[in-house]
Amino acid sequence: MDLFFTPGGKIDLQAGRLSIEGDEFHHLVRVLRKKTGDRLLAADGRGLRCEVVITAVGKKSVDGEILGHRFVGKPATEVAVAFSLLRTSQRFDFFLEKSTELGISSIIPMVTTRTVSQPSNEKIEGKLERWRSIVLAAAKQSKRFYFPEIGRPLHFREVLRLDGFDNRLIAFEGSSTPPSAGFARKKTLFLIGPEGGFVPNEVEEARAAGFRDVTFGKTILRAETAAVFAVAMVRARLLDEECEELM
Repeated sequence: MDLFFTPGGKIDLQAGRLSIEGDEFHHLVRVLRKKTGDRLLAADGRGLRCEVVITAVGKKSVDGEILGHRFVGKPATEVAVAFSLLRTSQRFDFFLEKSTELGISSIIPMVTTRTVSQPSNEKIEGKLERWRSIVLAAAKQSKRFYFPEIGRPLHFREVLRLDGFDNRLIAFEGSSTPPSAGFARKKTLFLIGPEGGFVPNEVEEARAAGFRDVTFGKTILRAETAAVFAVAMVRARLLDEECEELM
């Protein structure tokens, strides 16, 4: 079944009802032509999974009866990436989509010394709206019930002050240390720089803040490739664990 998003405030578990509005309503009714009696999955992005039958289609919203629901457990392993904004917005968008599909838990847009794209406060709200739309679409396509968080861009030194992570790693082409940290049931933060990477003093500041510099191999990866690779590497380490849960 197709998966649709609706905020928690539009879900009434006690009454067994929910409604879907906005872009999701448009896609559901105008694009997919769903009608009364059709079934679908709905999620609030925070672990709630509802099986729904459509009971009414209005001009701006769809109402549904909740046939069943359950809360999907939050993954014990989390990976966050602080990734520099890029000169070409489509490349940053590619990272958003693919990292969401791979299971990223938090996306932190970042401004570093070599970051070329630094949107003004007036433009950032429009970018955030587009970014969240990309993340939402990717989360629905991959049927994720916990959607990744994405906020306003932070400057490099602000990112260094973020806490709550078991592993804090900075990808640096001058490093000779592979990312051998254990990821299972831990929270990991990767710092990924822009085109041209981090400048030397940023790497030193990260080390002083407790980050470990790591290499992604001898070949030089494009910025968005390195960011996706970081998430994929964590996911690959967990495949055996995920398969065991399905057995």
